[in-house]
Amino acid sequence: MVGGTHHRTATVDGLDVFYREAGPPDAPPLVLLHGFPTSSHMFRELIPALADQYHVVAPDHIGFGYSSAPSLADFPYTFDALTDVTVSLLDQLDIRRYAVYMQDYGAPIALRLLLRRPESISAIITQSGNAYQEGFVEAFWKPLFTYAKEPGPKTEAAARQAFTEKMVRWQYETGVPDVSLVSPDAWRHAMEVLARPGNDENQLQLFRDYKTNLDIYPQAQECFRQTQLPLLAVWGANDEIFGPDGARAFARDLPDAEIHLLDTGHFALETHVDEIAGHIREFLGRLQLQPMMAR
Repeated sequence: MVGGTHHRTATVDGLDVFYREAGPPDAPPLVLLHGFPTSSHMFRELIPALADQYHVVAPDHIGFGYSSAPSLADFPYTFDALTDVTVSLLDQLDIRRYAVYMQDYGAPIALRLLLRRPESISAIITQSGNAYQEGFVEAFWKPLFTYAKEPGPKTEAAARQAFTEKMVRWQYETGVPDVSLVSPDAWRHAMEVLARPGNDENQLQLFRDYKTNLDIYPQAQECFRQTQLPLLAVWGANDEIFGPDGARAFARDLPDAEIHLLDTGHFALETHVDEIAGHIREFLGRLQLQPMMAR
């Protein structure tokens, strides 16, 4: 595996799950979980920056990237179901204890992994990966929460704006002082994912299920308090989806959390990958994580 990023597909519960993998197979594992509306593509530059010291695995969630996007009749599109697939993939790859990087949708999946198997998570890196009410920016979330509470034609139109090119590009460029640093490849790739036939209905179902993520916040926060899990936040200070208060909130339950607010927006890796990689290497380096073969 050393020497480049491998692009692989596993069969999990009859579904194709695409994942990127790099680094020595016996190095400490680092699992990268992407957000909406992107895929493991968001980690394309971070993976090689960390693969000399870590066994990096970045899957595409079902309905995203190059993974299967079955219809609602064939897959429930809940965050519990996305977590089920992630657990099965990690078991298949024999990754039992790992650090996890969570961004956006990756956060509720990572929190469920933590609650299901607390012993499996050695550390958390969060980049706009929310776990507190303080993180929600009302202007962005109000129409989505309204739709989730009262789904129907009147509320669905506003929710569907999230699938438009204008809003996808907005997610990538808002809060970025120099938008020329944001490759159009990133948001165009996300648009291609969203445009797959029938995928809009799948994504609307995930919007409707989002409340379940808020429901597990108290359990996750209690787990933080009990475990004092090492946590690094590398968060866009100008993020208008999950605001910087969401990063600061981790310190309430994890006083030793390391929090860095960067002069960028929601997709901080598009502009600050080198800085983020540096913070991760310093953070994980201090933890002396166990290699795969030492589990």
